[in-house]
Amino acid sequence: MTQNNGQAPGPGQYAAGWGGGPQWGYPPPAAPQPGVIPLRPLELGEILGGAFATIRGHWKQLAGVMLAVLAIVLPVMGLAVGIAVASVFEHFEPVFDPPFGEDPASEDVVPLVVAAAVLFVVLLVVGVFGTAVLAALCPTVLKEAVTGRPTTFRTVWRASVRRAPAVAGATLLAGLIAGAPMIAALGVGIPVTIAAAVSADGDAPAAIVLIPLLILAALPVTVWLSTRFGLASAVVVLEGLGPVAALRRSTALVRGAWWRIFGITLLGGMIAGAIGWAMQLPFNLVGTFALVPAMAGLPDDGGPTAGLIAGLGFAFLLVMFGGAAGQMFQIGFTQLVGSLLYVDQRIRREGLAEAILADLATGPAPAPGSAPAPGSAATAGPAVSPESGEADGGR
Repeated sequence: MTQNNGQAPGPGQYAAGWGGGPQWGYPPPAAPQPGVIPLRPLELGEILGGAFATIRGHWKQLAGVMLAVLAIVLPVMGLAVGIAVASVFEHFEPVFDPPFGEDPASEDVVPLVVAAAVLFVVLLVVGVFGTAVLAALCPTVLKEAVTGRPTTFRTVWRASVRRAPAVAGATLLAGLIAGAPMIAALGVGIPVTIAAAVSADGDAPAAIVLIPLLILAALPVTVWLSTRFGLASAVVVLEGLGPVAALRRSTALVRGAWWRIFGITLLGGMIAGAIGWAMQLPFNLVGTFALVPAMAGLPDDGGPTAGLIAGLGFAFLLVMFGGAAGQMFQIGFTQLVGSLLYVDQRIRREGLAEAILADLATGPAPAPGSAPAPGSAATAGPAVSPESGEADGGR
């Protein structure tokens, strides 16, 4: 406590009183803010503002990695589709345009089914990997944004790719667990509805209502589980845990703050969706208007012309570019909001603010993706376990 010889305390000084707390008219000192957020428990506006500030300050790294992912994923998907179509092209006509009164032969149907199944698996794996890199990107960038340290495309790319498999595993595992109630509802409702439809009892209309009722009953459980696992991606990247440990860690951090995290996550998703839609709208409008001259020049027979084909191609590219830009913003903003919620929970429960300040005082941090120095704050993991109050170590 500062002594003032009977004079009023100056700014930032605490007057004498019960507990030594600040008196009326003398607010406590502002929390240190080396980066995009103050190092104290965050309010709603600070979480949303921190996400926008991270995008403004690190847009080159975010956009660079996202464009690199698209530049890899989209050609691979296109190549996979091309190979699949070319390998079974000769079977399309016998299956989709068989002679009148004849059914397609099995030797034509089976190759199409196999090619479709293989293509689905390939596209799923490539898509999940690309999404996982983007999900790992945002916590990686946010770590430097919170501490106020600069970063580069190369270090962010390496760290995001390195943690992408673990992020993908955590995301898929969380999706399977959270989606289990919905799968169970459909697994019960669909067979019952089909059985009622083929029976002669006339209960089909009543059975059709069963599926929506079961979905409504399962939806709250799915939302509850999804929110409990919502911090898993940030845990995987910032604490280096595996998928199962990350889900447990996310559950521990969310416990006691479910409604707050659910509400902020929902609001962040709505904001991201609105801005993403606004980003796509100009491209969709320009693409639509680009078709007007081409459509006006159609011949009387209505056949395609070079102008129409060029207009369609231009409109398709614009719509694809606008959609990609909107999707990238939505993914980035929602992931940043989730990562800031993770930081906020650790500040509230585990003294992460003090650990960050101590880490900043020790000197420059290792680059993202490199091994931190032994004994540094970066290797300490969670400061205090929310359940036991003992050192947790990241579990």
